[in-house]
Amino acid sequence: MPRLSVVDPATASPEARVLLGKVERALGATPNMMRAMAASPAVLDAYLAFSGALGKGRLSAAVREQLALVAAVENSCEYCLAAHTVLGERAGVSGADLEAGLDADAADPAVAAALRFARAVIRNRGFVSDADLADVRAAGYGDGEIGEIIGAVALNVFTNYFNSVGQTELDFPPVELPAKPADA
Repeated sequence: MPRLSVVDPATASPEARVLLGKVERALGATPNMMRAMAASPAVLDAYLAFSGALGKGRLSAAVREQLALVAAVENSCEYCLAAHTVLGERAGVSGADLEAGLDADAADPAVAAALRFARAVIRNRGFVSDADLADVRAAGYGDGEIGEIIGAVALNVFTNYFNSVGQTELDFPPVELPAKPADA
């Protein structure tokens, strides 16, 4: 049962109604996460602004969705795993890469390096090793893209925590979280 209420767009405050309308136009639906964020228009606006800004970066939508899957697995967020599986499919991520992404892997070695780096950022709370940084750089990522990977991690950790605290009701097809190894 959800622990944070969702806002009905029809009865939302004027500011929340405008923001939820943007979501509806962009996605064709208003996911429960964003309806819950709309209880504080500042929270929903911050999420949309951060997400929108990263969407203008160098990382493709497909890579951003794969990064979101890594964060969802690392933070055990069933809502985000389900949502980003659907959004990843829409962004053109193959079924094989959606599956591989659950273990921070991908068919493209450069994407796999980005996913492993994101996982290292999450697991080490930002205190990555020189080797982690060297590996992502060796895969062709410069400081700008590395910053975007860190930004994607931060955005997704926020949504993971928001949905975990709120126990947001799933409105995407469920996806089973993989079991984490004992050393994770």
